[in-house]
Amino acid sequence: MNRRDFYKNSGLLGLGVIASSNLGAAGMAAPAGKDYFEEKAKKLPARHFDVVIAGAGTAGVIAAIASARQGARTILVEAKGYPGGIAVEGGTALHSFYNLWKAFPGVEKRQLVKGIPAEMVDRLTAKGGATGYAEMEIHYDYDSVCTAIDTEMYKLNAFEMLDEAGVYVCVNTLLAGVIKKNNRIDGVILESRSGREVIYAKSFVDCTGYADMAAHAGAAYTEPNDYAVVNSMGLGNVDIERYYDFLRSQDAVGQLAYGTRSGEPGRIIRLGSEGSKGYPEAFSAGAKEIGMSAISTTVHDNYLMFIKMNLKLPVSPTDRDTVSKAELELRKRMQKGVELFKKHIPGFQKAFITRTSPSLCIRRGRLIACDYDITHDNVLNGDHFPDDVFVYGFHDNAPRFKVKNGGSYGIPYRALCVKGIDNLYVSGMMITSDHNAHMSTRNTVSCMGQGQASGTAAALCALGNISSRELPYQTLRNALEKGNVYFEK
Repeated sequence: MNRRDFYKNSGLLGLGVIASSNLGAAGMAAPAGKDYFEEKAKKLPARHFDVVIAGAGTAGVIAAIASARQGARTILVEAKGYPGGIAVEGGTALHSFYNLWKAFPGVEKRQLVKGIPAEMVDRLTAKGGATGYAEMEIHYDYDSVCTAIDTEMYKLNAFEMLDEAGVYVCVNTLLAGVIKKNNRIDGVILESRSGREVIYAKSFVDCTGYADMAAHAGAAYTEPNDYAVVNSMGLGNVDIERYYDFLRSQDAVGQLAYGTRSGEPGRIIRLGSEGSKGYPEAFSAGAKEIGMSAISTTVHDNYLMFIKMNLKLPVSPTDRDTVSKAELELRKRMQKGVELFKKHIPGFQKAFITRTSPSLCIRRGRLIACDYDITHDNVLNGDHFPDDVFVYGFHDNAPRFKVKNGGSYGIPYRALCVKGIDNLYVSGMMITSDHNAHMSTRNTVSCMGQGQASGTAAALCALGNISSRELPYQTLRNALEKGNVYFEK
């Protein structure tokens, strides 16, 4: 049985409904000589909510807050012990709340993403845990602003906002399966150290990044494997000004932004060289070998938050055994990376690794078929739709690709509705089949905007006892505007 058949079957049958929650129960030993084991049937405890959101990453946190603020009883399920996802594990900065106005002289500066995502950043900035929206001084044809964060403060800030909204948060909890009848999901199976349980609900949002819920539910998907995976490390004992002076002496400063660092304004918060320009040959060769990118951000003195190690896998990152080997390889690469910095780059002689991601990060795993598939032309032409749920203007392949005239394009509601399932949304890196378009839609702030849209829609559908395709667009639009989501005129 292949992986897709496994997920479809487990979704239709309700994976785990027949499973024992006691790993030490009698009868759990496999019969001799057999290559399978049939679990005994067991009744699982059940609870009831209005909305289930899987994955507490960049999209899931915002989706859960949005849902709860609509008055829906909302549960958020996360396999790790904290919220934040890619924003605190694999990013460099949050891209991007603004249009690319600096690359187009005369174009109006506009904050395109507001609502709960901006509320989270503004609140974090007030605590000293983010730089706000600092303007790029160099390479502003890539992004007009830089929003750098303190990863640990972001986690706490997200936790607090979820708690204040009344979200029932289940961390250290796995999504083990889906209960589905016809074209609707009835519930999900969760597993934690407390055992297995069923959560019944009316609306569901998959923000897992890997599209685990959608796959369990039998949604159509592909696995393009068209990105490298990554782990990132933080480096301490770094003299940032000395690093800048070195790059400047080589005429190699590729990205630069000034903002508040360690409480003082006007300090470097984003720095790096594009490619290998300006670096010693031995450093460049070593960095290429381990897939290291040296562009980073910080909100603290003597510290760079994200130095990335990239690794292209031969198969999809949903393959457990391949990923297990990749986890080891990436950690070897991180150690080589810090040694390269210490040996070759001024300001890093006493550097050491201060943080890593707990597991490798992906840019895309499973790609879910939705009612609308955003194209690269939609992005570049700045297309808007009759069912826009927010607008966005960043492209990770800029300056090669940019939204027309420093404008924005819309994410339609249909792009979040899973094809063939009446009460399931996806948000984050699981949408958009076109790789070039996905280089925009997968970015952190886009995922946040998608989260507010899907969480709001899921709550409205649950409270109104309707399916995702029965939700009147104007009802959703009114709720999003009330939630301070920005729309182009």
